[in-house]
Amino acid sequence: MGIFDEKRAELERHEFMMGVERGRLAVALDLLTDSLILVGQHGVYCTSSRNPSRPALDLQAVLSGMEGAKALIQSVMEELKKSREQGSGRRE
Repeated sequence: MGIFDEKRAELERHEFMMGVERGRLAVALDLLTDSLILVGQHGVYCTSSRNPSRPALDLQAVLSGMEGAKALIQSVMEELKKSREQGSGRRE
């Protein structure tokens, strides 16, 4: 089963509210956020041997990459929103 089947209801709801592109990005953000939470919880148990108050280095790298991806998706959503607002502003 693919992601489009698994998340059909969420995709339909977000695509209806935001348009196809922004709706799919919103669902991707939700997936990333859920994954970040799970990795963060895992980091509580898999701590760094050098600094027990921090997650293991591999988890730190995964968290950093996921947070970066989330920031990029958010920036694309903002650009799409600006583009749509500018496009609708010209037509009025």
